[in-house]
Amino acid sequence: MADLRVEVEDAIATITLDRPDALNALTIGLKEDLRRAILDAGDDDAVRVIVLTGAGRAFCAGQDLRERLQPDVAPLAVEIRDRYNPLIRAIRDGPKPVIAAVNGVAAGAGASLAFACDVRLAADSASFVLAFARVGLIPDSGATWLLPRLVGASKAAELALMNEPLSAADAERFGLVARVAPAADLIAEAHRIAAGLAALAPRALALTKQALSASQRSTFEEALELEAELQGQAGDSDDHREGIAAFLEKRQPRFSGN
Repeated sequence: MADLRVEVEDAIATITLDRPDALNALTIGLKEDLRRAILDAGDDDAVRVIVLTGAGRAFCAGQDLRERLQPDVAPLAVEIRDRYNPLIRAIRDGPKPVIAAVNGVAAGAGASLAFACDVRLAADSASFVLAFARVGLIPDSGATWLLPRLVGASKAAELALMNEPLSAADAERFGLVARVAPAADLIAEAHRIAAGLAALAPRALALTKQALSASQRSTFEEALELEAELQGQAGDSDDHREGIAAFLEKRQPRFSGN
């Protein structure tokens, strides 16, 4: 994984896109490695939270357009179905919370990558721009589904059609990012939030991700029923019993993920 760094410490897997000279643009190899890293972190009992960020001055500039000029390159529909969509699904469907620490520009599919994460933090110098229309394409990698649900239909249409950048401050104002931090403090802030999540019950977090994802396509009655089903699973866990014991004993819980 020459263009990707994975570091695991204190139950946090920090995954860094590492092509700074190319603004972390996505190649076939980088997409495949990133998907595998996310899946591996999801299966690793030593990991409870994933932080995704970029090296250098960009988070991710999207598709490496030079790669699209290579002979025998797959048609875009195939590339999206075979590589982009599985990558986005790995983030959305995985059991571990994924925090995007957007350290610089997130453009094209790089913006979509950030949208797919559970929590987004941004450096004060960061920006988001879909940019697809600038090269005669449409937003992909889940952007047309995710963005309206994050910022509302009107703002999503403006960003998708006009291709104008959205600053970190405006992204926070529209609810696209949870908070903005000085660039020098971004990773520390992401790790602080990740540490807080890592101290919580892993199974409860996974079930919460499942419920939130399902709510985007369910009726209110279906959401109520799913909450009951998932709460039944959570309530029958060792972590729930540990949580009650810790509360009664006035101590910090020690969750095992069981």
